[in-house]
Amino acid sequence: MFIPIDYLLASKGSKVLLMGNEAIARAAVEAGICFAAAYPGTPSTEIVETLADMAKHVGIHVEWSTNEKVAFEAAYAAAIAGVKALTAMKHVGVNVAADILMSSAYSGVNAGFIIVSADDPGQHSSQNEQDNRWYGLLSHIPVVEPSSPRDAYHLVKHAYSLSEKYMHPVILRSTTRISHTRQFIEIEQDIPVEKKCKGEFERNVERWVLIPAHGRKQKKRMMSIWKKIQEDDGAPPFITIENPGMKKVVFASGIAYAYVSEALEYMGKKNEYTVVKINLPVPLPYKPIVEVLRDAKSAIIVEELDPVVETQIKKIAHDHGLPVDLHGKDFVPENGELNLEIVYDSLSRFEGGGITKPWRSIGEIKIEPPVPARPPIMCAGCPHRNTFYILKVAANKAGLKNPVFTGDIGCYTLGYQKPFETQMTSFEMGGGVGIAYGLSKVIDEPVIGVVGDSTFYHACIPQSINIVYNKGRAMVVVLDNYYTSMTGHQPHPGTGISATGEEAPRIPAEKILESIGFETIVINPMNVKESIEKVTEAYKKYIEGKPVAIVSRLKCALQTLRDARRKGIKLPVYTIVEDKCTGCMVCVNLLACPAIVVPVGVKKPVILEDICVGCGLCASVCPFNAIVLKDKGSPNWIEAWM
Repeated sequence: MFIPIDYLLASKGSKVLLMGNEAIARAAVEAGICFAAAYPGTPSTEIVETLADMAKHVGIHVEWSTNEKVAFEAAYAAAIAGVKALTAMKHVGVNVAADILMSSAYSGVNAGFIIVSADDPGQHSSQNEQDNRWYGLLSHIPVVEPSSPRDAYHLVKHAYSLSEKYMHPVILRSTTRISHTRQFIEIEQDIPVEKKCKGEFERNVERWVLIPAHGRKQKKRMMSIWKKIQEDDGAPPFITIENPGMKKVVFASGIAYAYVSEALEYMGKKNEYTVVKINLPVPLPYKPIVEVLRDAKSAIIVEELDPVVETQIKKIAHDHGLPVDLHGKDFVPENGELNLEIVYDSLSRFEGGGITKPWRSIGEIKIEPPVPARPPIMCAGCPHRNTFYILKVAANKAGLKNPVFTGDIGCYTLGYQKPFETQMTSFEMGGGVGIAYGLSKVIDEPVIGVVGDSTFYHACIPQSINIVYNKGRAMVVVLDNYYTSMTGHQPHPGTGISATGEEAPRIPAEKILESIGFETIVINPMNVKESIEKVTEAYKKYIEGKPVAIVSRLKCALQTLRDARRKGIKLPVYTIVEDKCTGCMVCVNLLACPAIVVPVGVKKPVILEDICVGCGLCASVCPFNAIVLKDKGSPNWIEAWM
């Protein structure tokens, strides 16, 4: 769905309320990019969603690539051909793209190129909270880190200037708090009408072909750039010194600066500190650091997650013989997000303690009766609730004993919960199949690798090939709901539309699996009984030793609801006939559907009809036929699911 985007196309001088990711996208367009590629992943997704909405209006190419490595390679190719480009991904996505990331620093670019890494301190939607500033140190690619959405808007353009100054990639490190916070931003310039969207490939074997002999030469070029940045780029906006000459110093990197400023204001000590705002944490330019530390007796480094800046400042102090009392992670937590209270407490400890906060800490809020826990659950009508049920029932029918279900990253990771328990591992994109293969080689139990459709295209095709090639004993199950649903229903190669909403070739997962040697069965999980029979037969073939895969395909329930509303289609609704219901709780215990609840003080379940989307799974499992259609819906209701 594409929304009105007038605010994204606002003219110079306009004040616009922008999310951090929108600010990054708008600034990139102002900087003159003509190519953007990404794979969706929270908290980075809205950057390319915003660019996709703007694409036709501003004349740029925007795509959802099959994974982060592919996205990086595509955008990098544009940049080496002289077309300004951007790629964006969440922090763990950089792991996927790390190979080309490292090489890009050796060869450099011929136009501005930014890699946005949206980190996730606090693990709001991620399997870890890695600090990707380390990637800058590892790859010798400078890292620019904003402190707010407004800061991000300005720094994106400065990052492009830095990239073109040295013809070198630049990482822009955002975080969840910056990416998803909104702030009023005054638009600095109009979107350029003229930009370079066609480049020319420079035939330079020594630069682009990184055989060892060439790589050794290119590393010298890369290290020369690295040292020049350390030497020459310590001025605003990358390093800003506030209130110089004080004996106490706070170095604040990225969003930590916002908390430090506010905390010092509350403490009444703003005039007692020199505050160094660091927006270029990697590599840290040393001259302003030395300048500040020469006057200082003590300093504290405040940064979110790892001691990236702290490590560099301590080295600078040591190398220049500056005997300053330096503190950092001894006072500032290295886990989770920072906030005002945490930073205030850290500065208080640095001061020696005893500085009372001018507010009362809320602490734990006690509510009577206690609010029940609300863990994430699969949506009502999610077709893959049906799939998980089908997989387990069919396993029993086929005599498949103690199957191990390996999982992956996506909505379906929730299959680890009771009553399904069909996701027993979840590490990274592609692990559902890769781990399944490895386990199949070393354990005797049957192994079933479960992945989503977008994840299959992203990272599971090589692993699937590996199962066949190396004679693994793992089955592959692809849960296909047509979209990259967990991150907001972005299209992928199996959807049939592009990032900008245009028709695109559709590449069915089963065709790929069949082409590499799997006997593949496609099921519609809404047809529960038929699907159980098909999966039972698939399991039997698996027991016989054949490479078998299953594709379970039905549209995401949320998209089905949206499409039904748009088309005026009414979906069926089920109800429970109280006289027939015995209160056996089979529907509750086997399905855990949020549309089926047991009211307090009642011994029988009821269906919340405003949530029910008519998938019919509950009716198929009820042993007493107590669940029946209350409303048959429109005659063509099934079209909304296809």
